[in-house]
Amino acid sequence: MKEEKIATRQAYGETLAELGEKYNNIVVLDADLAEATKTKIFAKKFPERFFDLGIAEANMFSTAAGMATCGKVPFASTFAMFGAGRSYDQIRNTICYPNLNVKICCTHAGITVGEDGATHQMLEDLSLMRGLPNMVVLSPSDSIQTKWAIEEAYKIRGPVYVRLSRLATPVIYEDNQKFELGKMVQIGDGTDATIFATGDVVQEAIKAKEELEKQGINIRVIDVHTIKPIDEEMIIKCAKQTKRLISIEDHSIIGGLGTAISEVLAEKYPCKLERMGIKDEFGKSGKAEELLKYYKLDSESIVNKIKEGKI
Repeated sequence: MKEEKIATRQAYGETLAELGEKYNNIVVLDADLAEATKTKIFAKKFPERFFDLGIAEANMFSTAAGMATCGKVPFASTFAMFGAGRSYDQIRNTICYPNLNVKICCTHAGITVGEDGATHQMLEDLSLMRGLPNMVVLSPSDSIQTKWAIEEAYKIRGPVYVRLSRLATPVIYEDNQKFELGKMVQIGDGTDATIFATGDVVQEAIKAKEELEKQGINIRVIDVHTIKPIDEEMIIKCAKQTKRLISIEDHSIIGGLGTAISEVLAEKYPCKLERMGIKDEFGKSGKAEELLKYYKLDSESIVNKIKEGKI
């Protein structure tokens, strides 16, 4: 990983502005949070294609649906809590049911929202969004992958949910890294354990991998940038090749990445998966780094748990 840190929400705003130059059918909607979601970058460049709907998220998604019926490709943004949570009904019935071409790009997901507190820490969005028919769910881990995810979202015909974070995290990949929808990225070939990680905790898994290697424990990290459709082939391969399977996510262990992997294992290759995440509780207010440590989602916790032989 590089020392440079960029929040995925920042990469989102910059990529939107770049795509706006290439595709004049892109419109961007926000709910009074353009400064935080970074859609302000697009708004400054293309004010005639930017629409601030105010603190009315449900109305924003319904408006986006209407625009999609007119041939536009709307990117609608707000915090994950107000998007996947507050506006679930509109996303379900107005966007997914008619299979409309709307891109739902929600920032400030997970506990790494930090001091904004528990009410703003969306820990259930992956569960909600992956359960919707027609919905593709993407959860990029760094700025490079975010750029790919936003470009890929534009190419997909139909609803897409992109999960983005507030916290600035290290750049993991090089600019020329290739990604493929529905195909996880394998980092390392260790056989002692596999860590499936998504979003802003991929960096923690990689740090743990590097520390464990110094201690003679060789693991592989699997970056799960696509939650739906899930990469069944990679899951089964890792189950066959490694001694332990672990999932880690800045999300509830109910319904998210760990659940998605467990569903595949239950049907295709029954074996144990140890899940790291938020265990059926709400978050707390605090600095992002402190919360990662408190909920045992940091690299040190991963190292300790692997060495202890249990989660």
